Amino acid sequence: MATGSAHAELSTLDSQLEELTTRVIAVADQYRDTPDSAITAELDSAERSLLTARRAVERARRNLA
Repeated sequence: MATGSAHAELSTLDSQLEELTTRVIAVADQYRDTPDSAITAELDSAERSLLTARRAVERARRNLA
């Protein structure tokens, strides 16, 4: 895969991960102060994982340069 193509693909993945993170936060916020707060805890964990994935994608993109 050419570097430019890989860079574009990683950029797209970063955007998708950002969108997913936003969506996960939105659902978690719906449950934050409810009796179902365990749902929020799980979604907060998912958010952290998505942020970790975004950082890894960004590191990979920087390594292409």
